[in-house]
Amino acid sequence: MFIIRAAVVSDVPLLLRFSRELAEYERQPDPVVIKEETLTRDGFGPHPKFRSLIAEWGGEAIGYALFFGFYSSLKGSGIFLEDLFVREAFRGRGIGRALLSEVARIARQEGSFGIRWEVLSWNESAIKFYKSLGGEFFDEWRQVLLQSDALNRLADG
Repeated sequence: MFIIRAAVVSDVPLLLRFSRELAEYERQPDPVVIKEETLTRDGFGPHPKFRSLIAEWGGEAIGYALFFGFYSSLKGSGIFLEDLFVREAFRGRGIGRALLSEVARIARQEGSFGIRWEVLSWNESAIKFYKSLGGEFFDEWRQVLLQSDALNRLADG
């Protein structure tokens, strides 16, 4: 039986494992550095910074979605989908679509104008899938990330 459920604090080790599997799939050169304690605090503490859904097939966790709110000064509140991952053996069965559909239901229920996410340029199957859903691509926009030493330099003035 296939179900999608909200992640609970006891799922933190699973969320970390999924994060590592996703990083491996995405060919990320840097290891996952987040700790279980951070995920516990940030996802299940008094002021959660993210939410997550777990997909299960026959009681086995096979995928997840991790998302959080953002705000656009032009359109209002939205949801940012940070992670959408299905284990390889279960891909092509509609599980990713089901997870994304559940995030869309949450967005609609909460009055969000939409869902944003990113996809790696080499991931042609995901790009095709997102286009089939009606996803809009904004190739003229460039991602910017300020972290580590650059973040500290700017913070220090």
